[in-house]
Amino acid sequence: MNRSLFIKNTVLGSSALVLSRPVFSKNNLSSLKSKKITILHTNDTHSNIDAFPDNHAKYPGLGGVSKRHALIQKIRKEEENVLLLDAGDVFQGTPYFNTFKGVLEMKLMSKLGYDACTMGNHDFDAGLEGFYKAKKYANFPFLCSNYDFSQTILNNSTQKHTIIKRGGIKIGIFGIGVELAGLVPKDKYGNSKYLDPIECANKEALILKEKKCDLIICLSHLGYEQKGEKISDLKLAKYTENIHLIIGGHTHTFLNKPTIEKNSRNEAVLINQVGWAGVNLGRIDIEIESGYFSGKPLEIR
Repeated sequence: MNRSLFIKNTVLGSSALVLSRPVFSKNNLSSLKSKKITILHTNDTHSNIDAFPDNHAKYPGLGGVSKRHALIQKIRKEEENVLLLDAGDVFQGTPYFNTFKGVLEMKLMSKLGYDACTMGNHDFDAGLEGFYKAKKYANFPFLCSNYDFSQTILNNSTQKHTIIKRGGIKIGIFGIGVELAGLVPKDKYGNSKYLDPIECANKEALILKEKKCDLIICLSHLGYEQKGEKISDLKLAKYTENIHLIIGGHTHTFLNKPTIEKNSRNEAVLINQVGWAGVNLGRIDIEIESGYFSGKPLEIR
């Protein structure tokens, strides 16, 4: 898609995203080969390796890792700068997890070329040791900034953030997880400590800003919207700064397009989530220089 058509479709199809700060300095702008980033993402795939059967009441023929792979590869051939991310709950939901305890999921995500993932509450369902064993088959990082695993077997097995470069664009990514107490049995997470998600998000986003990242992404498993005082993606966006995009999970929310929320500085933050079970692949295209974006879920058929 050429630039003029992309921007035209963006303006008609969604809204203009004014990024919360100038994302390029004058020194590095001219060195960029491309200023467009295509972000593909999933959440809450829940061990759904196969497509739903054609006679399924809700999702006939949708999903499946092989069809997801074909769609991802097609987009990679069409676009120069592509990221593939996941917002957690890779485990639990089909006999594949009961049989292989997450190993198959990790192997397949590695084959698909995921760049990063965060942990969801169900990724603790095999216990810390089970996750540790399965993670050996993942060739991508798990990002968890508000889980302290220092007193567990997962010490040094996850990262708070990562930085990826695409086409001269520096992208910082960090992860935020949901509170485990009351949601996950204590014996599954052991001595893991849950830290305040707002404080951790602000800390990591500031670090990534100071490292001159042009785009800052949070992989969140807090849920799109929660009742009462529980922190959600909407609240995370509202009470933080320096985050451009929150890719969420946990609540299995099907969004037709990204939500725009204002942060603590009254600046725009994109929030997106694409349901569950791998029936959709999220796609967000961002023109870094102009700040225009387009976003929609792609059905996997």
